[in-house]
Amino acid sequence: MPPGYVDHKEAIQKRLRRVEGQVRGIQRMVDEDRYCINVLEQVSAATRALQSVALELLDDHLAHCVTDAVIEGGDVATAKLHEASAAIGRLVRS
Repeated sequence: MPPGYVDHKEAIQKRLRRVEGQVRGIQRMVDEDRYCINVLEQVSAATRALQSVALELLDDHLAHCVTDAVIEGGDVATAKLHEASAAIGRLVRS
């Protein structure tokens, strides 16, 4: 079964490349001894961007993988629900 995000994989990759650029920018800021608060602001922006991607992936997972498993029922459904719950927990703690 393909992942739930397969239909907009390119858009997700584009967003991840943007985050990668943000992280490289943060590295340059540290190399250039930029003011701590400015670096922290950029770290916060990159973190929010990654969280946004994570939420989109989670939404896709719930809408496709978990929904399909619930329709199938049984142990598969239970496993997918536990897996999704654990992923949500990790996102909340991050």
